[in-house]
Amino acid sequence: MKECRTFQKHISETIWYNHSSMAQHVSVNGIKFSVGDTVRVHQKIQEGEKTRTQIFEGLVIAIKNRESGKSFVVRKIATGSIGVERIFPLHTPAIEKVERVQLGHVRRAKLYYLRDRIGKAAMNIRKKVGAKAQKEK
Repeated sequence: MKECRTFQKHISETIWYNHSSMAQHVSVNGIKFSVGDTVRVHQKIQEGEKTRTQIFEGLVIAIKNRESGKSFVVRKIATGSIGVERIFPLHTPAIEKVERVQLGHVRRAKLYYLRDRIGKAAMNIRKKVGAKAQKEK
């Protein structure tokens, strides 16, 4: 009877572990990024008859994985230590491309606690360095 209980406990731990690591990364046009990474989003903006590309670079603080409404939230610190957040839908033709600038290593799925921080502390995320980070690029 004890072996059965430990076996069931082992299975439930494995399922919990896989469930927690599933929804923390997303892929746009073959480029994978996750929460904590610094990305550069190229977005098409139409003003009248002209179209231009606007670049928004910041830290990914959340990924929302709803079926057709997937989106990710990018936060940057503008001039004067003002935080600016933008929510980008994943499946939109307005996004031309997404570049991953730096890999980040975080232990949370949502980084909403960075909203309360000011200055450099708001962007202080451990960066992945070494051979593993170079291989993922």
